[in-house]
This record gives sequence, structure tokens and C-alpha cells, in this order.
Amino acid sequence: MYISHGEKAEILTEALPYIQKYNNKIIVIKYGGSAMTDEKLKTSVMRDLVLLAQIGIKVVLVHGGGPEITETFKRMDIRSSFINGLRQTDKEAVEVVQMVLAGKVSKSLVNLIENAGGNAISLSGVDGRMFEATQISEELGYVGEISTVNTKPVLDLLNNGYIPVISSVGCDRQGNIYNINADNAASKLAQALGAYSLISMTDTKGILLNQNDESTLVREILVSETEKLISEGIVSGGMIPKIKCCADAVRNGVKQVFIIDGRVPHAIIIEVLSDEGIGTMFH
Repeated sequence: MYISHGEKAEILTEALPYIQKYNNKIIVIKYGGSAMTDEKLKTSVMRDLVLLAQIGIKVVLVHGGGPEITETFKRMDIRSSFINGLRQTDKEAVEVVQMVLAGKVSKSLVNLIENAGGNAISLSGVDGRMFEATQISEELGYVGEISTVNTKPVLDLLNNGYIPVISSVGCDRQGNIYNINADNAASKLAQALGAYSLISMTDTKGILLNQNDESTLVREILVSETEKLISEGIVSGGMIPKIKCCADAVRNGVKQVFIIDGRVPHAIIIEVLSDEGIGTMFH
């Protein structure tokens, strides 16, 4: 589709109020799902983050890496199952999780950001004890929930012009490493930073009343309604921790919280810099 110079100028002009609105504010973006497995799409997402940073938005990227972890587990013949959307993780498995997330995935995202002209540094939740965690249950093993967040490493990077790229692993005071659900990590970090917005990019359009019908997308939802959606089975599996973390962020001061479809090209730009908006917004 051809877009004239005038139309391009009009699009940029319409983005001005949003640029002013978000200038110098912190946006935490949780990145995961199929958007991470499509290399072309992944490159596009990282370019979009660089654009946001260039116009004065303080971008923090928190990433998962479920498909990469699953593939590595298969190659290493490590068995794992899920309970309520969380991956059971034993001692051997958590070492692989840390290797994949804090190593391969995180460094590849930093590389893409820098190739797009941005500045990025990767951190894990272990660095600076950013995510201090406690074990959720014996059944899940080395899966933790965040008890405290140290924001100093992230703020230091933001204040020096870097995009922090954060992998979702944490530790306890005894030095045990824990696999942290990336949605939980992004939510807790957004709260601790006093972020203006939390955006969860995943491989679904948002909350659907009928999982087989994308036209049933719920565009706006009250956090008080989330438990009902879970109890009725409308939200299940991996969406359970996602929706709970979004609701928790709203309850604890994050002004704008969204789940958006990371498979849509430039989804993050559409959400931040236009009236259109996509996905589900939490109130």
C-alpha cells in the first residue's frame, strides 16, 4: 500500500500527543510467546523499542523464553510439566533455565537492539539481587515468587540511556536460583519502579470469552472481574498467571496495563502512539 508524504506527515503529527504523554515515563514491556520465535518479527519488535527510547520513553524489557527452554529441555532429555501455567523445575532444570534465559535469549535481544541503533544491557533477576524470591511450593520445585525488588540496577541503566533487558530468574538469601514467571517479574518490577505503563506482549489477541473466536476479545476489563473469569474457566493455563499479574499491577499503582498480541507487526507502537489500541486493557 502506497502512503504519500503528506499521509506520513499526518501520521507523525497525530503521534505527538502520545509522545508528550509518555515522555520521560517508564514503560515495562513483558515480551514472550510466538513473537519471540519469529526472527523477522523479533527484529521488528526490537526496532520499535529503540524508536520509543529515542523519543524519550524509558523502556524496560522483561522477557521469558518458554519455547527456547522447552527446546533445550528436549535436546537434553529433561522432562518437565506445567501446573496452573507454571513449569515444574528441579535443580538440574533451573540451571538450564538460567543458562537459556540469562545467556542465549537475553544476549540475543541485546544484540538486536544494538543492531537497530539502540543501547541495551542485559541483567538477570540475580544481578544486584534485583528479584529476591521464595519458593512457591515443593511440588513446583525451584519456581519462585518475588518477595522484594531492588530497582537500583534498572534505574542506573535507564538514567544512563540504556534499555535494560531483564531475564526472569531470581534468587533467595541462601543463593538458590529460581525460575520466575516472566509476567510476575514484569508486574512486580513495574510496581517497584512506579512505571506509568505495563504492556504484556504475548501470542494471543488478549482475553477472549471464547478461545476459538477472536471476535470475543474483551477490550477493557475491571480487575475485580478477573477471578470470576478464572473460576468460570474462561481464562485458563498460562493465561492465569498473566491476568493475575496484570490485575496486581493495577491494584498497586501502575496506571495503564495491557495484554496485546505480539504477533501483530508494530503492536507496541500501535498501543503506545495511537488512538487505536489493541488487546485488553485493565482498569
